[in-house]
Amino acid sequence: MRTDVNSTVEQVTQRIARRSQTTRAAYEAFLVQQKNQQVTRARLSCGNLAHGFAACQPDDKQELKSFNKANIGIINAYNDMLSAHQPYQHYPDIIKQACRDIGSVAQVAAGVPAMCDGVTQGQAGMELSLLSRDVIAMSTAIGFSHQMFDGGLLLGICDKIVPGLLIGALSFGHLPMLFVPAGPMASGLSNPDKAKVRQQFAEGRVGREALLAAEAASYHSHGTCTFYGTANSNQLVMEVMGLQLPGSSFVHPDSPLRLALTQSAAQQACRLTADSGQYTPLGQIVTVKAVVNGLVALLATGGSTNLTIHLIAIAKAAGIDINWDDFGELSQAVPLLAKVYPNGQADINHFHAAGGVQFLIRTLLDAGLLHGDVATVAGFGLARYTQEPKLLDGVLSWTEGASASLDTAVLRPTTAPFQPQGGLSLLTGNLGRAVIKVSAVQPQHQVIVAPALVINDQNELQAHYEAGRLDCDCVVVVRGQGPQANGMPELHKLLPILSSVQDQGHQVALVTDGRMSGASGKVACAIHVTPEAVLGGAIGRIQDQDIVHLNAQTGELKVMVSDAEMSQRVAYRPANQDHTFGVGRELFQQLRRSFTPAEQGARTLSSLDECIDLNNNE
Repeated sequence: MRTDVNSTVEQVTQRIARRSQTTRAAYEAFLVQQKNQQVTRARLSCGNLAHGFAACQPDDKQELKSFNKANIGIINAYNDMLSAHQPYQHYPDIIKQACRDIGSVAQVAAGVPAMCDGVTQGQAGMELSLLSRDVIAMSTAIGFSHQMFDGGLLLGICDKIVPGLLIGALSFGHLPMLFVPAGPMASGLSNPDKAKVRQQFAEGRVGREALLAAEAASYHSHGTCTFYGTANSNQLVMEVMGLQLPGSSFVHPDSPLRLALTQSAAQQACRLTADSGQYTPLGQIVTVKAVVNGLVALLATGGSTNLTIHLIAIAKAAGIDINWDDFGELSQAVPLLAKVYPNGQADINHFHAAGGVQFLIRTLLDAGLLHGDVATVAGFGLARYTQEPKLLDGVLSWTEGASASLDTAVLRPTTAPFQPQGGLSLLTGNLGRAVIKVSAVQPQHQVIVAPALVINDQNELQAHYEAGRLDCDCVVVVRGQGPQANGMPELHKLLPILSSVQDQGHQVALVTDGRMSGASGKVACAIHVTPEAVLGGAIGRIQDQDIVHLNAQTGELKVMVSDAEMSQRVAYRPANQDHTFGVGRELFQQLRRSFTPAEQGARTLSSLDECIDLNNNE
């Protein structure tokens, strides 16, 4: 296994380290201060401590009075509406018993909200989705603020939940933390077949009953949805960053191996606490090298575009400053190694069976595309993550994973990739900066030069389609969908219509300051356009019939209108307050106004360095 690192990966890593030198140093100093000075359970008053263990079992109370025993705080994103999170119902009891078995204690420190973007797609509630990430981060911090805990277990899988948990936990980065996944549901109706029925419904060829039957056959059980969207991208990236046990991402919820992994994660959290002799706090794991590893894994698998926002926000919480230039440059050096729907025909269970995360890490390490010299929750060195868990005579152990792909239609080595570049790319031009997922877009659809069709709401597109106004080459521009406009919802309802137009032989693309689903697929979509329309971005000055040029191969995004003319046009402003009230949106107006741009992580929360600057300026 190589010990040197690819020159581009090393250059990007060093650039991030230089850019982050001051902020990362401040974060590391903060962790030392928190470890040395922060109130711990042993320093709580008797009244504080009595409240903290009042509801515990007698044996647990006795252990908590003995300050040399670890107490692990559980942050649980359980609800039984999210199929991925429904298995978490019984995890606290499993974790508590596993900790007792080695003389430690665990308590549920907090429950956090967990939205299902699949339920809210195309609905008003989706406008709270991105905001929920920062609410989860704040809720996580409140849970740990009781200062009863020596470590933490983070129970979350989907979309904004994993990033929110990690951002909140990084405020307690002097404590060890592990993510505890629950695994994907069994494969149901194939994702391509589901997409076909969706497109037929958009075309009016099948009715709602057929559509619902297809959806229910695809999303049919407890466990994470099986396409390679944001939820499964979260799992893969967290594992490659060393934040959950090796091989734990994609084991089925009902497998005995899953139970053993959950028990092992609980006990490992105890082993990593300050008094254990193996002290490995979260802040020592989430480093510049670990963040770069996460970026590489995302690019190599064509993962969710949502992570181009979330990883920036996560890194910022650890004092690390990354941007889309880093994504773009790495994407030129990191090949695409996975074809999982929407990038291919397979689902995440097929990816796991083909060698999964373990083979992915092995081949990337062999090519020098990952930093191997990093701390993880399983010990030092990412090579540990080429091993996969197995139950041998009922005992959990790790053995070397696949040394070759078991299905090269799904997973390939770096020596024979699906394409030489990564699955996500950066676009720049006079429309601003944007990201695009190219891993699912065929080469003939990656360069689009066509007239604009401008809309202000995704629901307007269906009427244009039915009226025949999409029976041509076109670039659909959906503006006013950025963070400060309406919370930056995903615009998943556009995809079946645009796919249908493309299948009719037209060249079609999407340009928007909003987000797309982690399942965005075969149509070229320039998303997260920054600056957004309501902040004066050029996307708010595009007019119908302007010629838009999107070139995913050269990284260009521009409108063929002179700068002089664009400057004379009136910028778009929303005409009403439809996005301000209802479905709880009125409660979040102040948060929405504080959103940073997408390339800055679409954050509403202050980072440590921003708090220091604020205090210094007072």
